[in-house]
Amino acid sequence: MTPQAVLSQPLTLPHGPVIKNRLLKSAMSEALGDRSGAPSPELTRLYQAWAEGGIGLSVTGNVMIDSAALGEPGNVVIEDARHLTALRAWAKAATSHGTQCWVQLNHPGKQSPKGLNEETVAPSAVPFRDDMKAFFATPRELKPAEVRALIQRYGRAAGIVKDAGFSGVQIHGAHGYLVSQFLSPHHNCRTDDWGGSPAKRRRFVLEVYGAMRQAVGPDFPIGIKLNSADFQRGGFTEEESLDTIRALAEADIDLIEISGGTYEAPAMTGIKVSKEPVKESTRQREAYFLEFAEKARAAVKTPLVVTGGFRTARGMADAIQSGAVDMVGLARILAIEPDAPKKLLAGKPTAHQIKPITTGIKAIDKLGLLEVSWYTGQLKRIGRGEEPKPNESGLWVFAKQAWHMVMAGRKKRVPAKLRAG
Repeated sequence: MTPQAVLSQPLTLPHGPVIKNRLLKSAMSEALGDRSGAPSPELTRLYQAWAEGGIGLSVTGNVMIDSAALGEPGNVVIEDARHLTALRAWAKAATSHGTQCWVQLNHPGKQSPKGLNEETVAPSAVPFRDDMKAFFATPRELKPAEVRALIQRYGRAAGIVKDAGFSGVQIHGAHGYLVSQFLSPHHNCRTDDWGGSPAKRRRFVLEVYGAMRQAVGPDFPIGIKLNSADFQRGGFTEEESLDTIRALAEADIDLIEISGGTYEAPAMTGIKVSKEPVKESTRQREAYFLEFAEKARAAVKTPLVVTGGFRTARGMADAIQSGAVDMVGLARILAIEPDAPKKLLAGKPTAHQIKPITTGIKAIDKLGLLEVSWYTGQLKRIGRGEEPKPNESGLWVFAKQAWHMVMAGRKKRVPAKLRAG
């Protein structure tokens, strides 16, 4: 089969829904929520562009379950039904042209920039490494009652996602956010029911899934984005990830997207975080996490997706034909070329190749935040109806984002002080 023929095949999920092709738009941070946490018209326009661009399944960027725990300024927040009208408009645009759109639900845990929220919480009070402490505060450890309340927030948000007309929901269990933190022995030092052993560290994600399943019923798709590993000393390992995948498969999850890394070790961006040399065979296969996907495929039959590193239709098709994955995830190329899926499905190359975003300042360049900021800016351009800027300066984008975070934190704190007075 030609690469385009492989990528054009529909995929039927275990509970029945059919995805029209094998291309998944992986989550990217859009930061296009308004001040109240509602999705903006720009966000609706952005997802309309992706639906028109031919993607089979879009997964939204971080949608937070708690307005007091934002990951970036401009996050959409789903706590209750107050934004249901705007959510329905977003869902209608995002699911046009036969596209499925799943909302990625998230809580940042400790991975929230300083000044953005009143406080930062996490499974344990583990600080960031020294060169990142200027950007991230040491979190407060969550109390058991707070852990249970967060699980209920995930379930409530999932129910609203279904009511709004989206076609599924995804748990963000990767990249160092809250669910990922609970899974990692580096971030989770608890000795109660939520930590102390791999099984207890898995309890949070399994109960989040259970609360969501109860809210949406048996036939509404639920997926997860999960780290293959944290790539941090004492962190979440491949062995623990495989055990988590087995547990989620047993719980009947619909789709598992494999990624890896955290802000402290951003393997998901393609930055080399291991001292081991990259094998030529691995380089030829393009994707960052394909070898791990093969291990996951040997462990479960649940549909799998790998995101990160794909450059060509041939590489994507080979990954699917190998049996290791059922879909391939695309992200950054869609921020500068939203119609890339149509080209791939027609057997044409994309107009651009993804390259690292740098400032020339080593301390900044090794942070995962830079990539997030640069691509978020491209998404905002598309949302405004403008053309992306593939050659925009990374240093300029980082400076703008740092300023916006400072100002957002200041605006958030001032009203709180006035109310206290």
